[in-house]
Amino acid sequence: MDPLQRREKEIFETLRRIHKHSFVIIGGYAVNAYALPRFSVDCDIVVKDANEAQKIGHALIEYGYVREKIPKNTPYYGTFERYEKQIEKDFRVSMDVLIGEVLDRQTDATFSAEWIVEHSKIRLLKGKTILEELNVRIIDAEALFVMKFICARATDIRDIFMLAPNVKDRKWIQNEISERYDFNNRLKRIKEKVLSKQFKDGLQGVYGIIDPKVFEKHRKALLEME
Repeated sequence: MDPLQRREKEIFETLRRIHKHSFVIIGGYAVNAYALPRFSVDCDIVVKDANEAQKIGHALIEYGYVREKIPKNTPYYGTFERYEKQIEKDFRVSMDVLIGEVLDRQTDATFSAEWIVEHSKIRLLKGKTILEELNVRIIDAEALFVMKFICARATDIRDIFMLAPNVKDRKWIQNEISERYDFNNRLKRIKEKVLSKQFKDGLQGVYGIIDPKVFEKHRKALLEME
């Protein structure tokens, strides 16, 4: 089993270990529930309060994880904990437990845990490199799109590009974004990236080769957010 398979298998096994606790998956593993699966080096989960975070933290430690210091380059700030497990030398998996809310460092946009839980359901999560599936609570596609649209890092833009054809309530998305940040500011930033010559190469570096017709379908769906 290669390192990428081993990392993903470890994440799936970790999610099974903490399955009885209350959490919602966001981030890259949430994207995998709606679009072509992509590699993700860690798993982000949201919990309502410190009590639930403590229970999950204990379960992670029992399974071999160690609580680590929060790195300065994380896209989030606020109350959250990072746990890492060393699989082999210089190779780790990590779980980020965001407590009570998600705060975007760049825009100061806030997403409460209650909002995330309200806009989530039990869904089937499939592996990219392993033939495993798991029913787990995952944020809705529209809410995930809102969060990533506002963050608008390179990885977020690639993700919303892949999510775009699968989101339905565009008016709701625009309203939720506008309540937290300047919608046109984010859209301008995203359009510049998506229309650049380098975007497709970067996208395929993460998601694999994408048929030109599929690429245009996704680009049209995203640009129609305007």
